[in-house]
Amino acid sequence: MVLGRSFNTGSILMFLSEVSLGAVALGLAFAIISLLWLGFTFNDTILEMTLTLAVSYIAFYTVQDALKYSGILTVTALGMFYAAFAKTTFKGDNRRSLHDFWEIVAYIANTIIFILSGVIIADGVLRHNVHFERHGTSWGFLLLLYFYVQMARAAVVGALYLLLRYFGYGLDFKEAIIIVWSGLRGAVSLSLALSVKRASDTAQPFLKPEVGTMFVFFTGGIVFLTLILNGSTTQFLLHALGMDNLSVTKLRMSNYARHEILNKTLEAFGDLKDDEELGPADWVTVKKYITGLSNL
Repeated sequence: MVLGRSFNTGSILMFLSEVSLGAVALGLAFAIISLLWLGFTFNDTILEMTLTLAVSYIAFYTVQDALKYSGILTVTALGMFYAAFAKTTFKGDNRRSLHDFWEIVAYIANTIIFILSGVIIADGVLRHNVHFERHGTSWGFLLLLYFYVQMARAAVVGALYLLLRYFGYGLDFKEAIIIVWSGLRGAVSLSLALSVKRASDTAQPFLKPEVGTMFVFFTGGIVFLTLILNGSTTQFLLHALGMDNLSVTKLRMSNYARHEILNKTLEAFGDLKDDEELGPADWVTVKKYITGLSNL
């Protein structure tokens, strides 16, 4: 539709079914095949890392580019299947190594996306300087869009508050406030904006390159504002709502643990006095230099 093509109701339903359900089914298929392959390996960390990385990219590009379905849903279904049924496949130290490997991959991917978005925004502002001067209110629209994003999140949480409160883990009013305010935008939003920018650079008459640049500009601006404003002030909001205080139960557990640690320390300190080599030491002076025992 964005590119000027028209669809009827049946075509829209068929498209949504293929893109969503078809993508999920293909993700499950890739997951099952890869797990069967992993079943023939034993304690091979390198192969497990390589296979999980290769399957993720092969599944994404096969579904996204070749079949024109949703590659993101495919990879999501693939990961969820791994989390649910692959716990016995990755054993011991291999599971920890695989977890660390994907943490590094995610960190590098996030960094690349943020850098690429910043470069495209800067290049777009400089290249289309006349466009930004002609539409100088873009910066004001960015602030207005940030306000609308917060209001939209508050509306969604407010509409679903009763369901969230009485089903699942339960949700009180303070937690709802934190959910509204702590909604950060990041790599996923920027990735979608970059895909729009990529489509705008192709030879088609419906989406101009300036529009793609504005997509990345507004998305990057929202990501920046949520990270700087929401991310940096959430801790103060938690403190203002009293949610960073320990509960009575946790406070009792903490005090009991401290009491037990102190008793064990005193026992060890008393045993040292009977030591053949350390016994003659001036224990009054030693006690002064042990911070944990100086107030006893």
